[in-house]
Amino acid sequence: MPKPLDTRGKIVQAASKLFYSEGIGRVSMDAVAEKAGVTKRTLYYHFDSKDDLVAAYLDARDQPNLKQMAAWFAAAGGGPDEKVAAIFEALARSARHPKWKGCGFLRTTAELAALPGHPAVKIGARHKAAFAGWLAGEMERAGFEAPAALSRQILLLLDGAFSASLVHREASWFDEAGAAARSLIGAHPRRLQASAAQASAAQASSAEA
Repeated sequence: MPKPLDTRGKIVQAASKLFYSEGIGRVSMDAVAEKAGVTKRTLYYHFDSKDDLVAAYLDARDQPNLKQMAAWFAAAGGGPDEKVAAIFEALARSARHPKWKGCGFLRTTAELAALPGHPAVKIGARHKAAFAGWLAGEMERAGFEAPAALSRQILLLLDGAFSASLVHREASWFDEAGAAARSLIGAHPRRLQASAAQASAAQASSAEA
């Protein structure tokens, strides 16, 4: 059974629902306090400003989102191309939900485009960098050359799909981006030793069959 949320947790949870659904600019601190069931005085006891609360909203989404992406990747069968494609497929399913409003990190950063030093913008950048870093590690383990560059290319496809799906209200953009990611990975060069090891494994499997 999950532990009950403390007051600060309740405030962040309420803010997260409102910010994600309506955008940070449209949500007042009064609305957050009402949603959380606390007084405005209590809200400001835990957060000095709305900026602090917006940063806490994104920070709370950071690790759960990264873990979910990694879980989709790990649960998928096949090679790295299929595992990456599975992330896009899962996001396509999410995008078909009526309450889906895109990537909270991208949307918040867009709203704060004039404030590059805002703590929430920094958290968004950290989140995207963490995803690229994790994926680069997976690509390196799979034997790809220039894994960091490959992971950044995949992230470009992912964020492009987030944006296009939100603009057009069509989850199929994730399907198209997933197919592009699969092709990109399939065409990306691998280290010779990794290719040789995979060829040997394939031959052994064929011999056993």
